[in-house]
Amino acid sequence: MLNSELRQDLVSGDWIIIAPGRLKRPNAFIKKTKTVKEPKKGCPFEDPQKSGNGEPILKYPDHKDWSLQIIPNRFPVLRHRDVCGVRSSHGPYAIFPGIGHHDILITRDHDKNFSDLSRDEARLVFQAFRDRYLGIYNDKCLSYVSMFQNWGPEAGASIYHPHYQMIAMSVVPPDIQHSLAGSARYFHDHKKCVHCVMIEFEVKEKKRIVFENDEAIAFAPFVSRSPFEIRIFPKKHLSYFENTFDSDLDSAVDLLQKSLKTISKKLNADYNFFLHTAPIQDKDRYRHYHWHIEITPKVSISAGFELGTGVEINIVDPDEAAKMLSN
Repeated sequence: MLNSELRQDLVSGDWIIIAPGRLKRPNAFIKKTKTVKEPKKGCPFEDPQKSGNGEPILKYPDHKDWSLQIIPNRFPVLRHRDVCGVRSSHGPYAIFPGIGHHDILITRDHDKNFSDLSRDEARLVFQAFRDRYLGIYNDKCLSYVSMFQNWGPEAGASIYHPHYQMIAMSVVPPDIQHSLAGSARYFHDHKKCVHCVMIEFEVKEKKRIVFENDEAIAFAPFVSRSPFEIRIFPKKHLSYFENTFDSDLDSAVDLLQKSLKTISKKLNADYNFFLHTAPIQDKDRYRHYHWHIEITPKVSISAGFELGTGVEINIVDPDEAAKMLSN
């Protein structure tokens, strides 16, 4: 495919331009320099409490020789309070107090990023996500929990030591709202989960699958917003991450590890990965949704057209992206 196409996202309804004719060299996205390793000395996560961080909220195992711990962020974007905030206004603008949780999940080894962890260590990261999620689940002040990793300076990571973040907030973020609304619309019109339909289509076409196992699938979406974007879904329809059984969670985590490993090997790129799940409140309302993980390698920059129109331009055909990443 060399001609440009406008493709409409099945969930959001947004239009994306796929323009592979603009790509002159297949290896143009490969980062030429490696991420600079920072020394352990002076790292605030090498010995978190000695460096002035708070006591662990959760620690695995629960003794001195820990392999993973969750701590409060020293510089949180939201702060926990014992009472819920009250909506107010400033002129025409709505205001809500910045109440919530901002936690950091730290793995022990300074030089082992997620793709370098053992299978059990990688699974523990997501089991810890789930444990913490369930720990704040009954907080009536909260509506949504965001779980993500920024890896590398181009992805916004200011500290080299591998770490992950959880931000729990009192509102549902706009991107999640759009995804939920699109999923609800599709279910209303077709009586099917829109994400399950996408999975079925990818399995049928067999063009954009990057990795697959019995219980999960990783593919480059037909409507990829950015080059080499990957989405990972449990094959079973699961709306709520926190209710996911170990077998389904472990299968998705295994594919996340493989996907990040191939991004590191083939692209040498910084990346963000994040998890989209249904909100905490109103459980029966979001059964149409399907939780998943999205990976965005940092290999392109949105410029004037994208920022001015909201229409992303992807110059890598998702079929070719999947072929490159899966081989």
